Amino acid sequence: MEQFYDAMDLLKRMISIPSFSREEQQVADFLEAQWSRAGHRVNRQGNNLWISADGFDAAKPTLLLNSHIDTVRPVSGWTKDAFTPDEPEGDRLYGLGSNDAGASVVSLYEAFTILSRRDQPYNPVFLASAEEEVSGKGGVESVLPLLSGVAFAVVGEPTGMQPAIAEKGLMVLDCTVTGRAGHAARDEGVNAIMLAVGDVEWFDRYRFPDESDLSGPVKMSVTQIQAGTQHNVIPDRCTFVVDVRSNEFYSNEELLRQIREHVRCEVTPRSTRLNSSHTDIRHPFVRRAVMMGRQPFGSPTLSDQALMPFASVKIGPGDSARSHSADEYIRPSEIREAIDMYVMLLDGLDLCK
Repeated sequence: MEQFYDAMDLLKRMISIPSFSREEQQVADFLEAQWSRAGHRVNRQGNNLWISADGFDAAKPTLLLNSHIDTVRPVSGWTKDAFTPDEPEGDRLYGLGSNDAGASVVSLYEAFTILSRRDQPYNPVFLASAEEEVSGKGGVESVLPLLSGVAFAVVGEPTGMQPAIAEKGLMVLDCTVTGRAGHAARDEGVNAIMLAVGDVEWFDRYRFPDESDLSGPVKMSVTQIQAGTQHNVIPDRCTFVVDVRSNEFYSNEELLRQIREHVRCEVTPRSTRLNSSHTDIRHPFVRRAVMMGRQPFGSPTLSDQALMPFASVKIGPGDSARSHSADEYIRPSEIREAIDMYVMLLDGLDLCK
């Protein structure tokens, strides 16, 4: 019970500190001071904070508990102050980042403190990371090389405490088609828009053959297009953007290779590092979750799992539908449940079975 009230108090204070991606220093300073006063040795890299349990044993695997302290910027439509934690009737705590992912941060921290007081067959490490909302290189990716022997990670995101054992990856493509300019009144020039139509249609219609039972097919969406300078000039350049969501059967590099074989346009990826993730349903954590009545699923949304080269499961309090929305909220009962469930899922868990 004490852990629940501590978690609620910490979350309210986090909400009151703006912590947009790449602007997390103030909330990181606050959390570092709080956790240091609680007796932890807090490590810091940029705005990322992590704590290892006492008695680290190199012979044991490391279990990483991770969630992020950054938020998106508030959208229009808020009827409340996004930075004033508001709990009008006691069943909802409103505030930017309350659901995504402050509730996971405070719940995982409290679970970590409980688990660390008990002898575990793993080394517990808690990481509150930055830049998750922008998949920034100054976030979890910059810390992982500093952590030793991570065998498994629990990534806190709003999933209703159901385990996401698969997650789609992301690759954004900038596509360019080149034609030849000419006067629109005469039969001259090569219209780059018309050249692009075939490729745009291919991205909309093509289906990669391997589909996942958990996360479905690879999804490609043309989301932006731009061409032309004025009405009477045949455009000599057309650019468009494609959002590609990969499943576990394809790396982003493999998808890029196949895409280039099918289209005529020049294709430039902004990044290929955000790959899909998948953890076997036979993993000890997943088996325990199923025994507790949890339902494994595949998540269409991206998290820091995409940057983790080891098994991981995304699970946390709240609802993904509330994320990045006006009047974002978390239910206090969800935090209470999360702390208890994290401990039940992880206490004594043998990662080597």
